[in-house]
Amino acid sequence: MKRLILFAALLATFLIPAPSAGAFSDWIGTYAIIDKVILEPNATSPERIQIWGDFAMAKANDRNYYDAPQRGYLYFKLMPGKEDGSRKEWADLKAVAGTGEVIGFGARNIPPAKVRDASVKAADPETYPFAHGLVRMSARSSTYEPFRALRALERPKAPKGQ
Repeated sequence: MKRLILFAALLATFLIPAPSAGAFSDWIGTYAIIDKVILEPNATSPERIQIWGDFAMAKANDRNYYDAPQRGYLYFKLMPGKEDGSRKEWADLKAVAGTGEVIGFGARNIPPAKVRDASVKAADPETYPFAHGLVRMSARSSTYEPFRALRALERPKAPKGQ
């Protein structure tokens, strides 16, 4: 009987496929490694935010995958009715800027933000995708594709004195 159980366990191990790295069903709208955050008009009572770094945006037509990471910045204004929550998230985004940590924010049911090229002047901010709060990704599998893609990018060196 023990041999039969052992045989069944071994057979199941080889016949049941392991989930792939992209097999997560994910509700996060944006994964990012943030280099810097600029709060406008000031840090005391911001109305807009520039988030600079690398961003992997959720694919609009597939709940399981993300577009290749893009370097640049996101530009947002406060979501009406969610000002306090958005400002708290902005403070958290500023706190993780420059750490190299992968974070997640926003939601798939909110249209993805436009990653702007560094050469483009900040204008016409999008509404901040206040949703589920920020998610620190240190607890998630490092084999998950958007994390691997973000971490694989060459990171810009900080200027001396920063």
